[in-house]
Amino acid sequence: MKGKKKIFALLAAGLVCLSAPAQARHAAVSGAVTIVHPDRELQKQQVKEGGETKLLDRIKNILQNEKKQQSSATAKVEAPEQTKNGLARWDMVSRDEGGTLLFSDSPEYVEQNGILYQDSVQGDARVLFYHLNNSSEPKKLAVVLKNEYNGRNEVLVTRGGSGRPSSDYLKVGKATQLEYFSGEKNQKINLSAGMSKLLQENMNMTILQPGELTYGVFDFHAEHSVLVSVIMLDAYGDPVTAVENLPVLPKDEMRLRGTFKGMNRVLSAKKVYNPGEDGGVYFMLADDKSDKYRTGVDATDGSAVINYGNYGINYRIELPVQTGKVDYYLSPLGGTYAGAMRSFKATKSYTLFPTPGERAYFGDRTAPESDTVQAKREAGTWQLAQNTELAPLGESVGRSETVFEFSPPGASNLPVAVVMLPKK
Repeated sequence: MKGKKKIFALLAAGLVCLSAPAQARHAAVSGAVTIVHPDRELQKQQVKEGGETKLLDRIKNILQNEKKQQSSATAKVEAPEQTKNGLARWDMVSRDEGGTLLFSDSPEYVEQNGILYQDSVQGDARVLFYHLNNSSEPKKLAVVLKNEYNGRNEVLVTRGGSGRPSSDYLKVGKATQLEYFSGEKNQKINLSAGMSKLLQENMNMTILQPGELTYGVFDFHAEHSVLVSVIMLDAYGDPVTAVENLPVLPKDEMRLRGTFKGMNRVLSAKKVYNPGEDGGVYFMLADDKSDKYRTGVDATDGSAVINYGNYGINYRIELPVQTGKVDYYLSPLGGTYAGAMRSFKATKSYTLFPTPGERAYFGDRTAPESDTVQAKREAGTWQLAQNTELAPLGESVGRSETVFEFSPPGASNLPVAVVMLPKK
């Protein structure tokens, strides 16, 4: 996207920040920065009086209310003293592994009943759905599994999270990640030949009012092939029977749906970190520069697609430390951000970190990067501004390896940086 300076200027002036950060995600790439921008289709749906869309009005009200509520909240908004001389890029090695990701986010603003995404999987899989009810009536969103094997088939749901539908999109995104990262599941779904069942029974009782967003991520293992269908239907319809007659809806211009092989990404540091010698360092996530976006196929029409933002990809970040004390932080560089991460030490126990912890969201106070600062950061040196926001991700002491789990949260802006600093 070539209009980066104009967009950043509007954000800084406060003209776009009330609508763009809270928009349901439409990733537009500006250099290495993914920016949320208003949906083009919404711009066509002008209110007859006032010239502004109803949805944009709702988003403005959401952020205005949250800013009032959080005006007295504390947040770490100043860069620590250790960053005054700038940070050096910490090189990471990347590999993709694991099962199959089914990503359903197009059409994002759903105006009619239909199949939003559909494909067959076997073995380890993950389904991510992210859709907004853009109709004038209550709706349901459901994920239906149909057994394609000619005998008994077992599906084991191992992990998952789904925030309560709401018109507060950042809240939905953060709640979904907190649930997903908070633990494992052990839910068995038994399917006889040709049988269909819901991935989660509560999907049949969860209603999306007009303007509300639903977002969910679920990991499962299918012993044999199952047809996975993400559908929108009437509030009082039966998903299992409705899916048989629903049409596949065309994707919107962002084309954010598809099947991606290798649903997990492992990032490993190229060398062991020595805080006393290496000083402050950083590395980027979901910037499409050092951390490339995934490519896949839209199974509904066979077209090639790109996962702008790597949504639904679960990262394992391995950071060995030689000695000394280290503080870890997350910093969003694309705009408003709300999610969660968790870290592991030597044991299987983990620590769950809301990002951020002090506020509902952050990143809105970080000034947009200039072209010069962005170019230097991409080249390997990052000078943090005084208002750069950082969410603490804990610390490590002595010789150890810290492992983080991360996944780009729905409704948030990208990319983000992970910062490692010697502890004062």
